[in-house]
Amino acid sequence: MAPSTGTVHPVRYLALFGVLVVALYALVFFTGDKSATPKLGIDLQGGTRVTLTARTPDGSAPSQDSLKQAQEIIETRVNGLGVSGSEVVVDGDNLVITVPGDDSAQARSLGQTARLYIRPVTGSIDVATRDANRTATPEAPAAETPATDAPAPEVPADGTQTPQNRPFLAQDPTTPEATPAPETTTPAPPVDASSDGTDEGDAAAAEIAAARALRQSSDPTVQQQAVANLDCSVADPLRGNDDPTLPLVACSQDGLNIYLLGPSIIDGQEIADASSVFNSQQSRHEISLSFKTTGSNTWAEFTSANIGKQAAFTLDSKVVSAPTIQGATPAGSATSITGSFTAESAKELANTLKYGSLPLSFAASEAETVSATLGLASLQAALIAGAVGLVLVLLYCLVYYRMLGVLTALSLILSGVMVYAIMVLLGRYIGFTLDLAGMAGLIIGIGMTADSFVVFFERIKDEMREGRSFRSAVPRGWARARRTILSGNAVSFIAAAVLYVLAVGQVRGFAFTLGLTTILDVIVVFLVTWPLVSMASRSAFWSKPSVNGLGAVQEVARERKVAAAASAKETRA
Repeated sequence: MAPSTGTVHPVRYLALFGVLVVALYALVFFTGDKSATPKLGIDLQGGTRVTLTARTPDGSAPSQDSLKQAQEIIETRVNGLGVSGSEVVVDGDNLVITVPGDDSAQARSLGQTARLYIRPVTGSIDVATRDANRTATPEAPAAETPATDAPAPEVPADGTQTPQNRPFLAQDPTTPEATPAPETTTPAPPVDASSDGTDEGDAAAAEIAAARALRQSSDPTVQQQAVANLDCSVADPLRGNDDPTLPLVACSQDGLNIYLLGPSIIDGQEIADASSVFNSQQSRHEISLSFKTTGSNTWAEFTSANIGKQAAFTLDSKVVSAPTIQGATPAGSATSITGSFTAESAKELANTLKYGSLPLSFAASEAETVSATLGLASLQAALIAGAVGLVLVLLYCLVYYRMLGVLTALSLILSGVMVYAIMVLLGRYIGFTLDLAGMAGLIIGIGMTADSFVVFFERIKDEMREGRSFRSAVPRGWARARRTILSGNAVSFIAAAVLYVLAVGQVRGFAFTLGLTTILDVIVVFLVTWPLVSMASRSAFWSKPSVNGLGAVQEVARERKVAAAASAKETRA
């Protein structure tokens, strides 16, 4: 038996739906960039393309296995960042990354080699002091002052540990000044690929070899020469190709300091997990790292033996952070990378470290603007197709269900209002981009929502054929229809979920929007359509057969009643 109409509170359902819509649009207009426009995919609005050219230390062509592995890692990074609609394609010996919009920095960050090493700091100098001293006394050679001789920040007198069990100071490290290295040594000659007829790969290999010879030498004189002549403002030819078993002269990521580093003690492959965190005490973004067993034990031994000294986190041959060790880190504890990070840059770096370094280093080309592959005409065609489909559904409902079709129209409009807000928020917070395949999923969702209305209305007709009035048929028809609606939508959602998991590329966008509209169909039918029809059944106006279009059904019910009465008389006779 269906519940009595006295237990139904249509206004409460409609109020709940109204609260949901208001909350969604409050998020749209009062959070983030406050833009009410959804993100569009590459096929609809174009994007930015960056070509990554592989650079191998010996100048040989990269293997296809290495390129495919790099492609998979970059695609994993894309998924980790939620950058929907991006494309990563192997093109010969290159990788081509295309992201929606005009943000070339995003495409470049996805192609970062991300070779992380932890190295001890044996000396450091800031670039401004080096240049100033070199200009003032160019002939005065002096040995570089090791960082270990510089005064380390003091441990708090009360012996309290730094926040989050980190062995570092809760502030950005400062580097001690050092006397500039002599300028009398001639720097390594630049490599000229055109002069000796070598190809581009040989030129890159020679450039890497020259940089290694100068910046990874164990000779103190050559190290001083490297410190004196290293230009942190130009592209690093050694990027991602430094030998972890040798010392390294490297720039800081901001280009303001130069460090002399010892051989690596921990490889980035020992990272078990990485996440971006916000240090509320210091009001800055950091990256929290946890190591695998071997790396964790090595880090615990190193920190306990080098308290007061600096350790540098180098990423692609640049120093990201060089904090001073304040205490031993127990094995199994997390540590942090500090630096001048924004929320976005911390998230990107953590994502990059989490999913591993690329098997190759790449040189990125200038960003290119890619025009929409389908363009504005296709977007307009898709919108027209959706509008035509909606109008046809509404016309069918108006012709077949009369004024009940108006309730169908109102339900579909409110569903569209909610879908639009959700599309905007998904683009803002998880990077979801709406492409043509996704729009196809939304349009199909219109038909699926109309199917639910048809099921409900036909169940009402079935009850009225049994002789019930419109008012009593609505709750009983709903009790029967909702099971069918839930079963049908469950099947559709499972199909969309399986398609999303197994598919790649734009097909996933179609599956995502199809699954989303399936969920919204249930919400709209339960919170809008059913309450509206329930309210209409209690109205004298909506109960008129000429208004609700159920006169023919009522006539069938009367005919059945007359036939049943006649049959009963014949039986008694």
